[in-house]
Amino acid sequence: MSETNEPAARAETGAWRWVVLGVAAVGVGFHLYVAFSGLIPNLITRPAHMALAVVWIFLIRPKRRGGAVAVTLAGVIATAALLACGYIMANRSDLVRQYGALYEPVQYAVAAVLLLAVLEMARRAIKAVLPAVASIVLAYGLFGHLIPGHFGHAGMPLSSFLGTLTITEGGLWGSLTGISVDTISLFLILGAFISAGQAGTGFMSFATQSAGRLRAGAAKVAVVSSALYGTISGVAAANTASTGMVTIPAMKRHGYPPRLAAAVEAVASTGGQIMPPIMGAGIFVMAELLRRPYAELMVAATLPAVLFFWAAWTGVHNFARRFALVGLTAADLPGWGKVARTVPFFLVPFLILIGALALTDVTLSYAAVYATLATWLLLALDENGRPSLSLWLRRTETAIVNAAAQISIIAAIIICASIIVGVFNMTGLGVKLTSIILSLSGGELWAALLLTALASLVLGMELPTTAAYIICVAVAGPALTEMGLEDIYAHLFVFWYALLCTITPPVCGNVFIAAGIAQTSWLPVAGTAMRLGIGLFVVPLAFVWNPSLLSLAETPLLALAAMAKVGAGLWLISYGIIGSPGRAWLMPASLAAGFGLIFLWGV
Repeated sequence: MSETNEPAARAETGAWRWVVLGVAAVGVGFHLYVAFSGLIPNLITRPAHMALAVVWIFLIRPKRRGGAVAVTLAGVIATAALLACGYIMANRSDLVRQYGALYEPVQYAVAAVLLLAVLEMARRAIKAVLPAVASIVLAYGLFGHLIPGHFGHAGMPLSSFLGTLTITEGGLWGSLTGISVDTISLFLILGAFISAGQAGTGFMSFATQSAGRLRAGAAKVAVVSSALYGTISGVAAANTASTGMVTIPAMKRHGYPPRLAAAVEAVASTGGQIMPPIMGAGIFVMAELLRRPYAELMVAATLPAVLFFWAAWTGVHNFARRFALVGLTAADLPGWGKVARTVPFFLVPFLILIGALALTDVTLSYAAVYATLATWLLLALDENGRPSLSLWLRRTETAIVNAAAQISIIAAIIICASIIVGVFNMTGLGVKLTSIILSLSGGELWAALLLTALASLVLGMELPTTAAYIICVAVAGPALTEMGLEDIYAHLFVFWYALLCTITPPVCGNVFIAAGIAQTSWLPVAGTAMRLGIGLFVVPLAFVWNPSLLSLAETPLLALAAMAKVGAGLWLISYGIIGSPGRAWLMPASLAAGFGLIFLWGV
């Protein structure tokens, strides 16, 4: 399951609209202020980050249902959580001198309120699975000393256990929450501002004009537009819902079977979360965990992402042969004039972001803020370049509200996942689980990779991609690196497989969204999507067996050679799975040749 993308603000009227806008503006303004304010203590910014998320999730976001009791309960939890966050911020100087030990009854109460509020916040934001996992891990930390043998732990005083999680940077306020405050939030703001303007029209018109005349042009437009949308969104569900509302009806109008139209969009949108430069919240977490520059990870992930979309493109082409799908007519194309007028709305912030990262010494956060500022100014222009103050204000409101909503969802995920990481670090549970993987795999890397892929898929069924990645890499990452796999390969492998659930039954969130838009049954869509999305299954294994694929910065020629080899293999595999009319006998040979080309020798 990918991160939830909070939809545009409901059509609120009157005073409530201004309340929502005011809360959203405070949240967005706070994160922009942190980017430029210099060194603010972590025990100020991180509890404030949680407090803003609490206000949104408990008081602003809930749908109006459940009656007075539910509203009152939400208000009580929010008030307690805000007071607890305020206590941490107000007493920061004293708390840091306690070295993670709680001393007073009020501190125990604050710790309990914070932990319970985080669990409930995550449940309200993304359902029950992540907080359930966090609760089990918390119970292990509290009572694991009672478990005999290897899987127990030595135990620790309650004051130290709760204190480390709640008044130090070893739990709720750890480095993961820090990256959410300092980086992820700024890119969510950037994405919200880009989405509020004409960027969607820009990349859709470019995709249609450049790919529409080809065989199965409507489907290839979906692939190209989703790849472009992914560069600014990194949220697979949002990609499906936004571009799918345009591409799926267009494909159906041109004679595509509804299951194919929905599957094309579901698969192409999944790739948005692995398409640089944004790649969702997970890539920023990965940079923090690996202690590597974000730009390095972005470059390393580029060729695998291109291969994923290549696999989707070839799958579409093969289906086009089966269903005799043709390209769009000249009347269906927007024309290069419209492309020239609208593509700057997408291209300007994209080039500012990439240029700042590649050509200057500014930080990742500053680059995101500069790109956001340019995007905000562009919101004043319609698609013909004419300025409009009312349009600017309306789009700005939409961008601010959506940015605040997305920040609160990611904050709920990251802070809850930080509980799990904190307990892992204190109790050694992660090491114990790693030992299980090493034992089950018998020391064989391929077996450990398959176990890791399965674990990522299972976790991804009910967790957002970022949470599934964090938990799985904490357990399986050390096992893979202990077997000799470089850490960046291990992390990207887990990250890719955490996305599998977007198109793989029984969960397949993107499939459900696309099938709903196409008004067809989800199960045939899922079957078609898995054939189109074969790259999501194969590419992670391919870059492990062909390590040059991730070395674009160090050995570009070798990396491009590896991409060509893997790309040819993916074309053969796609043909072997989909086939073409009257040539079924070629499919097994094509499959064997494709897998052999990718895996018999590495580059």
